[in-house]
Amino acid sequence: MTESQSDFDPASNPSPEGLRRILRGVKTVAMVGVSTNPVRPSNYVGRYLALKGYRVIPVNPVAAGQRLWGQEVRASLADIPAELGPIDMVDVFRRSDQAGEVVDEALEVLLDRGLKVIWLQIGVVNEPAAARARARGVEVVQNLCPKMEYQRLFGELRMGGINTGVISSKLG
Repeated sequence: MTESQSDFDPASNPSPEGLRRILRGVKTVAMVGVSTNPVRPSNYVGRYLALKGYRVIPVNPVAAGQRLWGQEVRASLADIPAELGPIDMVDVFRRSDQAGEVVDEALEVLLDRGLKVIWLQIGVVNEPAAARARARGVEVVQNLCPKMEYQRLFGELRMGGINTGVISSKLG
């Protein structure tokens, strides 16, 4: 466990209501560290979010110029053209020790383009980077997956018989 992970308090993440608000409010996601391999988690998370109606802009310097989910893969966040409009969220599929660099780039190049949320994937925690983002008015989610949270919070996991701990009067 790195120093940045040891300081992580899961209670610093938004509440379930806050996560629902984020997932309902986000329209465009820049996904950093995406893989073109369809069996990699970053690929199927991006594909899932795109199928749910989000515009997912893949970011990976190795795959730059290829296409995923109807979007061109960009080499970096700075390479996302302004004509693609606001970027609401950056989803980070990088190691915890590399997340700070991604957060700093996002704050530098996307803050004036509507950046509202930095989402660090499962296993990715970087408290110093999270603090920098929060200080600039950006919400931070760490050590969670937007795909899994969407499924949990909007009832999709219940259809598979999984108890999500979310109480609803809707029949699954």
